[in-house]
Amino acid sequence: MSGESQCIPQDYLCTQCTQIVIQIFNQLNQIAMKKSLVRMSALALCAAMLFTACKKDDAPPANTGSELYKRLGSNAGIKKVVDDFIGIVVADNVINGFFANTAKSQERVDDLKMHLVNQIGEAVGGPEKYTGLSMKAAHVGLGIKDVHFNALVNDLVAALKKNNVSDADINTIGGALLPMRADIVEP
Repeated sequence: MSGESQCIPQDYLCTQCTQIVIQIFNQLNQIAMKKSLVRMSALALCAAMLFTACKKDDAPPANTGSELYKRLGSNAGIKKVVDDFIGIVVADNVINGFFANTAKSQERVDDLKMHLVNQIGEAVGGPEKYTGLSMKAAHVGLGIKDVHFNALVNDLVAALKKNNVSDADINTIGGALLPMRADIVEP
């Protein structure tokens, strides 16, 4: 594993689980290139279970740092990623139905973009602060399943890659956002 970036802060998971999660994220990137949704979904689920089950304590993960925020292009770069992400989601027939009501109002679209920029910015160590509903409150009753969550993750990865974000940084962002899965996906 030498030479690989760590996508999970060491003080959040035990060393063994950190290494497993890094391997899973690396495999997810390789599978994403081959477009094997079943294998990718299974690995994403394994990563989510490890990430949520093996906390060293109940503290949130350490801030991923301002260097990543700067590499993303700060607020302007994150806004560009979010704009591209929204465009990709709109074209994604697996999940675009969840956003049909939002798409009817430019004000709602702008509000969603603002919340996404703030959420991603905060997650990667920027000064932004997410002030929207909790993930559980925002998604309760929508019937979001693993396939939908995984499609959204794939769309975010595509937007990040479109903006020339490195695989290591994509893994770090994924590690920062992955804990939201438990509050979004319904059994």
